[in-house]
Amino acid sequence: MTADLLLGAVVLLASCVQWLTGMGFALVAVPALVLLLGPGEGVALVNCAAGVICVVGLAVGWRRVRLRAMVPLCVAAVCTVPAGTWVTRQLPEAGLMLVMGGLVTVAVLLVMRGARVHALRGTGGAVAAGAVGGFMNSAAGVGGPPMSLYAVNAGWAVSDFVPNALFYGVVVNAFSVAANGVPRMERAQWAVLAVAMAVGALAGRGLAGRVPERRVRALVLALALAGGLGAVGKGMWTYWGGLR
Repeated sequence: MTADLLLGAVVLLASCVQWLTGMGFALVAVPALVLLLGPGEGVALVNCAAGVICVVGLAVGWRRVRLRAMVPLCVAAVCTVPAGTWVTRQLPEAGLMLVMGGLVTVAVLLVMRGARVHALRGTGGAVAAGAVGGFMNSAAGVGGPPMSLYAVNAGWAVSDFVPNALFYGVVVNAFSVAANGVPRMERAQWAVLAVAMAVGALAGRGLAGRVPERRVRALVLALALAGGLGAVGKGMWTYWGGLR
């Protein structure tokens, strides 16, 4: 019961943040769910939940999707999803925790910095960002940061970024679920997940415009950074414990 309540709380918070700011579900949810459910199940659950959120969000803004710009991003991501899944299946749990925590931490630091990289412009930049994002999404559940960095370097406005990021999320999460599978959970846990996502969406939409977006984004990144470092710490602890 306690584990189910924690699962619901994490998903509710992550959903609220996603609908409040247009980003952050995976960054908030992955570190906590990996610690709660284990690396494999945690990432699979985030892939499923993030995919559903992206489908719902895209139902409103699909007309603003730049299909021509998204093709190289999505094709590259689809090509690297199997590689991310393969890598995670070869690693022991301690190694998975280190990889996932490290990827989340690096992604958060890059987003915080708002890195501008000449190589992330044009078609080549889209392919590079999509390839890294597909690998990260299937391996660690966080495929959004490379897409965010590409949008920054391409000079996209927030109004253009959100629908295209949702479209990218639908594609990359669909293939990640196909590669990683669906998490093995009981019906009660799926019910908790569904209710938490719905309540989080309502809360996020209700708070939108009332809470300063910069503060929320800063909190999201701080939580994600703490979670990423926590996963790295647990991975190192498990690894060294296994050596004793």
